[in-house]
Amino acid sequence: MIYKNLDQANEAVIAKITDAQPFLIDVVPAKTVIKELEGRVLLHAGPPIRWEDMTEPMQGSCYGASIFEGWASTKEEAEKLLSEGSITFIPCHDVDAVGPMGGITSGNMPVLVVENREHGNRAYCTLNEGIGKVLRFGAYGDEVVNRLHWIKDVLGPSLSKALGKMHEGMNLGVIVSKAITMGDEFHQRNIAASALFMKDIMPYLLEAEIPHKDLRQVSKFLADTDQFFLNIAMAYCKSVMDAAKSIGEGTIVTAMTRNGNEFAIKVSGLGDRWFTAPVNMPKGLFFTGYTQEDANLDMGDSAITETFGVGGMAMIAAPGVTRFVGADGMGAAMEISDEMEEISVGHNQNLAIPTWDFKGALVGIDVRKVVETGITPLINTGIAHREAGVGQIGAGTVRAPYDCFAKALEGLVEKYASEEDN
Repeated sequence: MIYKNLDQANEAVIAKITDAQPFLIDVVPAKTVIKELEGRVLLHAGPPIRWEDMTEPMQGSCYGASIFEGWASTKEEAEKLLSEGSITFIPCHDVDAVGPMGGITSGNMPVLVVENREHGNRAYCTLNEGIGKVLRFGAYGDEVVNRLHWIKDVLGPSLSKALGKMHEGMNLGVIVSKAITMGDEFHQRNIAASALFMKDIMPYLLEAEIPHKDLRQVSKFLADTDQFFLNIAMAYCKSVMDAAKSIGEGTIVTAMTRNGNEFAIKVSGLGDRWFTAPVNMPKGLFFTGYTQEDANLDMGDSAITETFGVGGMAMIAAPGVTRFVGADGMGAAMEISDEMEEISVGHNQNLAIPTWDFKGALVGIDVRKVVETGITPLINTGIAHREAGVGQIGAGTVRAPYDCFAKALEGLVEKYASEEDN
C-alpha cells in the first residue's frame, strides 16, 4: 500500500500493534521451529557480534550452552571450540526470536511459541530460568546446566502438555491488560502476570498426564519465579513488533536490543537494517557486596518490551519497581513516563494504566521525535557482573544511545528523498 505521508504510514504501523492478538500456543525444542539451529549454532541477543567482541557474561552463557548441548564437558573445552570458530552465531532477532540478557539459545532449549493471530506470524523465546546463578546472566556451572536439563526434560514438556489441552492456546493480551492494572510494567516487574499465568495454566497442568513428582516441581518453580512471565512478555512483544515491521514504511522503532557491545534499533520504514551505537552502562541498585564498578555493559533483547511501549516506557504503571531500579518513587516514575510520552506517537488503550489516570501505555517510539527532542528511551534492566560465572548483581535503568536514532533518521531521509527523485 502507498501512504500519502509518514504520519499515515505510522498510523498503519500503530494499528498493527494495537490490533495484535498474541496467543501462547506451545513450548517446544528450539531446533524444531528455528531451522537455523542445526548443528553447532547459538543464538545471541543484540545485533551481530563476533566471539572475541562479546563481553565476559555473554561468553559465559556460551560456555554453559555448549556444555548443555554436549559439545564440550568443561569450560576450557567450550572456550576452545568457541575461539576456534567451530560454533556459528546468529542474532535471535534475525530468526523471529528474542533472548533475555546474553540471549544465548541452543537447539535443545525449549522455547515459548507465541502466535500473533491477527497477522499470522510467530515469535520465540526461551523459558525463564528462575533466580540465582543462571545462564542468561553469564553463569555456566553445574547448577546452571542441571537446571537447563530440568527445563528441557520436565518444565518444557509439562507446559506443552498443558497448553495442548487449552485447544486455542492462552490469550496473552488478556493477561497483559489485567496485569498492567495490578502494578506490572513487564520488564522488571512481572509478579502479577506470572501469578495470572499460573492461575490460567494450573487447571490444565492438573489435567495433563504429568508424573506427580514433576507436577510438584513445576508448580513450585512457577510459584517461586516472580519473573517467569518476562520471557512470555518478550515473545508477545516480538510477535507484535514484527507484524508492525511488515508495513515497510514510517518512522516507528520496531526493535531495540543490545549485545554488551552495541545498542541497535530497527525502524518500520527501513526493514531489517540495524542502526547501532556503543551501548551504555546501566545504573541502579546492587545486591549486597557489589557496586557499580562490578557492572557489565547493558545487554539483552528484553528491550523489545520498551519497543512495544511497556517496561521503562510504562514506569508509572509499576510503583513497586521504582525503588528497585533506582528511581526516586512515584514522582520520578511519573516524570519518566511523561518524558517518554514526548517521543511516542500515542497511547494503547488496550493497556489502561490506573496510576496514569487510566491513560493507555505508550505506543510507537518515533525516530523523528527522539532526534527532535534529544530524549532517548529509558529501559529497565537487570545488571550482570562483568566477569563470567557470577550472574546477576543488581537492577536498574539505562538510556538508549542517541546516535542509533540519528543514523536511522538519516537512513529514512535518504530513502524517501530517493523515492521522490524517482
